[in-house]
Amino acid sequence: MIDTHRLMIFRSVVATGSVSGAAATLGYTSSAVSQHLTALQRETGLTLVERSGRGIEPTPAGRVLADAATKLMQQVDELTSTVEDLRAGTTGRIVISGFSSAVTGWMPDVVAKLTLGFPDTRVLVRIEEDREAIREIRPDIALLVSLERSRPIPGYDSHSLLTEPYVAVLNQNHELAGRSAIDLAELAAHRWVDSDTSDGPCRQNMLTACAAAGFTPTFIVETSDYPAALRFVARDVGLTVIPRLGAAELPAGTIAVPVANPTPQRTICVYVKDSRCYDPAVVRTLELLREAASGKSSE
Repeated sequence: MIDTHRLMIFRSVVATGSVSGAAATLGYTSSAVSQHLTALQRETGLTLVERSGRGIEPTPAGRVLADAATKLMQQVDELTSTVEDLRAGTTGRIVISGFSSAVTGWMPDVVAKLTLGFPDTRVLVRIEEDREAIREIRPDIALLVSLERSRPIPGYDSHSLLTEPYVAVLNQNHELAGRSAIDLAELAAHRWVDSDTSDGPCRQNMLTACAAAGFTPTFIVETSDYPAALRFVARDVGLTVIPRLGAAELPAGTIAVPVANPTPQRTICVYVKDSRCYDPAVVRTLELLREAASGKSSE
């Protein structure tokens, strides 16, 4: 059998490009790293590295093994996490993270229905907009906006929940408020309220659509979330264009109107941790999220 500890050391050698770099990263001596590397090559019967200047680089076989080792280490991390959950008694808890409009729009009903069937399950809900943070906090379920060419998150299975259009939110006294739909280009001459100063994927979808319509919005006010932007719209400071879910609960004095030519869209995906995918409470949560996304209601 291949020693997984040696695989971990080999992966570090490949990542750092040298024995000394791996030794410094892992807190080992260079001699110890070299011995483990030699032993791994003996175990596998393969030449895994070759010298390149002052460092080393993996052979073609070494690259394949390093990639496989990375996947294996991720699975070991997941197994360790599962064992820690079992030891700590946290398998009766579900950690869910998601961006603000999905959490506020869907999770209250989802959790209310979930606890009817699983009254002893504790649910921790976190608002988290950053995709990379998911890799660090490792929630059981994560709601994310899908990006083109976005890489899979190791240890998670993903499912598409919903592709939704954006709408223009206007003050009810705005000259365009009576329309059944508005061409996006018609909004170019009006004042805008920005709803996402972090420049996340939802904002980028909107800006890309505006560019396709031939303009860049003129932002009079910049805010960090949809509720804040909507309050400015209610005071007739400007208009905003946001996903339909973000406009589910509009403040008094505002109205949402579909936009067209083009219509910005975003796709919402749910990521489920591999180690929890067969947990009945997690399976039920996924069912409830699908119902919420489709607009259905069940008890």
